[in-house]
Amino acid sequence: MADGPTAPEELSGSTLPHNVEAEQALLGALLVNNDVFDRVSAILRADHFFDPVHARIYEVAGERIKKNALATPVTLKAFFEEDAGLAELGGPAYLVRLAGAAISLFAARDYAQLIYDLAIRRELILIGQGIAEKAMRMEVDSEPRDQIVAAEQELYQLGEQGKVDKGFVTFRRAVTEAVNVANAAYLRDGGLAGISTGLADLDKWLGGLHTSDLLILAGRPSMGKTALATNIAYNIARSYKRGIRPDGSEGAVEGGVVGFYSLEMSSEQLAARILSEASRVPSDQIRRGDMTEEEMRRFIQAARELENCPLFIDDTPALPISTIAARARRLKRQHGLDALFIDYLQLARPASSRSEGRVQEVSEITQGLKAIAKELNVPVIALSQLSRQVESREDKRPQLSDLRESGSIEQDADVVMFVFREEYYHERLEPPQNDPKYAEWQTKMGDLHGKAECIIGKQRHGPVGTVRLAFEGAFTRFSNLVKPYQAGSDIDFG
Repeated sequence: MADGPTAPEELSGSTLPHNVEAEQALLGALLVNNDVFDRVSAILRADHFFDPVHARIYEVAGERIKKNALATPVTLKAFFEEDAGLAELGGPAYLVRLAGAAISLFAARDYAQLIYDLAIRRELILIGQGIAEKAMRMEVDSEPRDQIVAAEQELYQLGEQGKVDKGFVTFRRAVTEAVNVANAAYLRDGGLAGISTGLADLDKWLGGLHTSDLLILAGRPSMGKTALATNIAYNIARSYKRGIRPDGSEGAVEGGVVGFYSLEMSSEQLAARILSEASRVPSDQIRRGDMTEEEMRRFIQAARELENCPLFIDDTPALPISTIAARARRLKRQHGLDALFIDYLQLARPASSRSEGRVQEVSEITQGLKAIAKELNVPVIALSQLSRQVESREDKRPQLSDLRESGSIEQDADVVMFVFREEYYHERLEPPQNDPKYAEWQTKMGDLHGKAECIIGKQRHGPVGTVRLAFEGAFTRFSNLVKPYQAGSDIDFG
């Protein structure tokens, strides 16, 4: 447990919650039957014991059992000959009395859970005291906002104790879980194991967005990476349906609750983009208020339909990764969370203020995002800028090496995707109309118009290649590209 500001014995007022008799009974069972340790060690640590002597007995016994050595009153006696605390309780003879008060093997886990619960109650009291003490101290480098974030993080970590250590599972159980995932994918429309992006061809490549994955969506300015991210976020939130999952838990059975960190654009600008897509009114007309009566009607109708859409936007600029994690935890606790978007990675800040170079900072950010994905068990989609070296090549399709500070991003990400619109570059090569090459340029421009590529440069659990999408610039909208023939596929595996 975390170190509290005040030791239990120094606290005044009411006694901290504890049960010495339960600790004695459990230790007695452990000294009589060492198999008890395997049953309780997943949830119980030495510092969960209220009595420090009991904590030392449990720790020494546990160390011996881990080494396949016997832990009994006789074998532990040598370790406690000089222990002043045990001497007050009667010396090594106390170990024999503990063994005499042993409970049955089957009751051991219940006693361990009781000791653990009491330890958590004591920790809550200490955290609360720490919050009060810090709030009372007026320090320049301790802002109230920072204290709130730190308190939330402490409470969340305390709440998550005992949930992480799964240990070994039998192959039979692992196979059963794999079959359940496959069955859920089979029963889902489109056969997806993850959350649908709303883009059929992209879903075929990714199998949807998978929990605990970190996905990087990168591109040069004006390629449409924010537009693609908002499109996917909107598609997930719009299709949200709550129900009973195949594993019996309650949650999203389709779509999901989406958290969107917009570190570059304001929440109003982001909402305007989504409304432009939903109402099919050009975003520049929305900004100017230049809409016909029919367009305004569609715009208002789309706004009403999206009022209850479970899409939560945080547009606070330059957030440190620790605050991003704390707010995501809070969102999951209050409303649920099924997918998290960050626009964009380079605008986030590392948790530590010590600057060891930009590469180290980005590494800390990407590792933090991956940790959030695993901790909250949600896909995290982070947008990223590309370096200018793309512009110097004849073929401007991005590659993994084009990622800014690419080492850590490429290493930590489960999926790396690039947004590329050749139309953007070809449009800037327009020759004069009297130039003989103008007709050739115009023909190619017609072929490229309204088309985009999502290049999957890395996928830890699947193939890499190119997915072709349709792009409507007026509505900043990506959609499925209409196939030239009915039975064909626009996906070419590479």
